[in-house]
Amino acid sequence: MRSIWYFIREAFTGFKNNFATVLGAIVTIYLSLLVIGIFATATMVIDQLVGSVESQVAISVFVRDDASEDDIWTMQSFIRTLPGVGEVTFMTKEEALERFKENSKPEIIEAIGENPLPASIEVAMLDPQEIETVATTIMSHQLYMQIIDEPENPSQSIRYGKEVVERLFSLTRVIRFVSLGLVALLIFVALIFINNTIRLAIFARRKEISIMRLVGASNGFIRGPFLMEGTFQALIGSGLAIATINFGIDNLATSVQLNIPWLMLNFAIIPMNLVYTLLLGIGLVIGFFGSGWAMRRYLKV
Repeated sequence: MRSIWYFIREAFTGFKNNFATVLGAIVTIYLSLLVIGIFATATMVIDQLVGSVESQVAISVFVRDDASEDDIWTMQSFIRTLPGVGEVTFMTKEEALERFKENSKPEIIEAIGENPLPASIEVAMLDPQEIETVATTIMSHQLYMQIIDEPENPSQSIRYGKEVVERLFSLTRVIRFVSLGLVALLIFVALIFINNTIRLAIFARRKEISIMRLVGASNGFIRGPFLMEGTFQALIGSGLAIATINFGIDNLATSVQLNIPWLMLNFAIIPMNLVYTLLLGIGLVIGFFGSGWAMRRYLKV
């Protein structure tokens, strides 16, 4: 315990005597972790936006006007049993027309005349990746041909935007892969950059280390204050990065809610604690082990 207090006291003494070097290391850790944190947060925001877009993917099965209610109910019950399917609802012709009116101009509504829209079975997906499999399974059911509005052209009675869905999933896979790759690359670059900064800080105090060795101090005794100092630098740099990102997220969330309310983005469900834990962990690894690694050459016999 006495050794730990000695290391802490010496670490603070090192802070005071080598303020410029220590400040440079803290600023380097802070800026590096800030960039990593921003990209990690951006990756989570992008992933949430992608997930929101994917969640809008749905299947519509258009039903003819004289279809049997029992057949429609049986088809709905069957669809609910399929993997990846969420809510299954029936939309009447009148409800379809009301939804159309909400998204159309008045002159278009006036030109419609009698309601031309069919009723439909609306299928929301729990797993959007299963949408094509679910659509194919629905079309293969024995009741499908009996209830659809265009039995002479069955593929026109089910809509899920096959081409759009395929492009969407391809794009979202690329976005997720690129985002994670950038974060991993930034972490690697930051580790190298910060480690070099710590090595320069240790190099500037090589004479101090040499003197301690000449008076017979053990490697552990010499290394202790530097490891503690590196840990404190990492804690300060990580804390500043976390505080900056937290402040930015709070302001960004407020700005998005006020200026872009239609954007399907909920900052409350973004796991920022995971980002903060990541930054703190990276900082401590860099500060503690980076200091120990940088001192190796000066502790060789």
